[in-house]
Amino acid sequence: MYKHFYPILNGIKFIKKVVFLLSLSTVIAFMFIFGSIVFFHELGHFVFAKRAGILCREFAIGFGPKVFSYKKGETIYTIRLLPIGGFVRMAGEDPEMVDLKPGQRIAIELDDHDRVRKIILNQKDRYTNVRIVEVESADLEHDLIIRGYEDGDDEHLQSFSIHREAVIVDQGQETQIAPWDRQFASKTLGQRAMAIFAGPMMNFVLAILIFIIIGIFQGVPTNDPRLGALTDDGAAIEAGLKEGDVVLSIDGSEVSTWEDVVEIIRRHPGEELVFTVDRNGELLEIPVTPKVHEIEGEKIGLIGVYSPVEKSPTKIVTYGFEETYLWTKEIIILLGKLLTGQFSIDMLSGPVGIYVSTETVAKSGIYYLLKWTAILSINLGIMNLLPIPALDGGRLLFFAVEAVRGKPIDRQKEGMVHFIGLALLMLLMLVVTWNDIQRFFL
Repeated sequence: MYKHFYPILNGIKFIKKVVFLLSLSTVIAFMFIFGSIVFFHELGHFVFAKRAGILCREFAIGFGPKVFSYKKGETIYTIRLLPIGGFVRMAGEDPEMVDLKPGQRIAIELDDHDRVRKIILNQKDRYTNVRIVEVESADLEHDLIIRGYEDGDDEHLQSFSIHREAVIVDQGQETQIAPWDRQFASKTLGQRAMAIFAGPMMNFVLAILIFIIIGIFQGVPTNDPRLGALTDDGAAIEAGLKEGDVVLSIDGSEVSTWEDVVEIIRRHPGEELVFTVDRNGELLEIPVTPKVHEIEGEKIGLIGVYSPVEKSPTKIVTYGFEETYLWTKEIIILLGKLLTGQFSIDMLSGPVGIYVSTETVAKSGIYYLLKWTAILSINLGIMNLLPIPALDGGRLLFFAVEAVRGKPIDRQKEGMVHFIGLALLMLLMLVVTWNDIQRFFL
């Protein structure tokens, strides 16, 4: 008799879970993580494109409708509604604006040197101090010139030089022209490849910086058999051990590394162990009974003590690089298992899964949140380097083919391949998102 209420009850359960997860702290943490990762990724593209002299029309964080926009110089900086990505719109990547066709009537505004600063396509009556011209020919990329007949003078063909930073005004919206040498396609193969590779590269740089920050504030773990910080309710503090004690032996077995200490403790849950320690030059024997903890069905011993740390600048910087390398290797191994069928696609997580994981990590503290950010940044860097159309790696693959052929691939054909790749990626995103919803909410 209750079967008709099951959909309603499931719906209520789903809503409760969504409301619970949409806590303010989780939303802020999620926005911080994704915002940081996307910002650094796009900053890489942006900086190296600018270094190459490419006109960057827009630097965007997020997709969808604009929430905020600010123009500085020749670039519009925008924040968009959906915080799941970003882009840098470079001149020449998409077809460059509208062409001025013969017979088209435009208004032009000249500067003090009689160079065209504005090309007004419509709503010309709103502008003063402009000259109305019927276009005979125009070149906005190479010669930067407009030839045409001014109103009232159909006999004299005039030529107007265009300023390199002139703007085209269409329905009140200004768009700066991009001479050929400011377009993406005009740059050398190396410059174009670097502008694309710099995005994923900056994700690895971000990870290194985050691990260095963690090292600065938390210290770098060492393998010395020296006790680090003790927990308030652990067996170590109850037995009288202190932070800084150097463990010489446990139950008569000599130890030389922190790993030795951990291994002996783990193997003796609930059994008394005699620690021989050096405390400021004094040898002490302290009995400690590791508390029993069960992890995945296995009982292990824990005494509530952290590994020793040090804060040497050299060690901290090295730690940043080492942790980034280790996590990069780990993610590549998992990716290999996915490609060989050892890892199911159902285990992949999209934005929903990452949001849920962020909710869990945020409860553990700022250091865990920072580490989570670094891992996600590495993951984004690796995924973007995969040779898949529409990703940075796919574009780099086309550059490699260009290097071998000695000439670029037809832009329309390349664009079609990237479009198909993007469609397949969107399909994968939908599948992964649906799996996340089923896993966490239904």
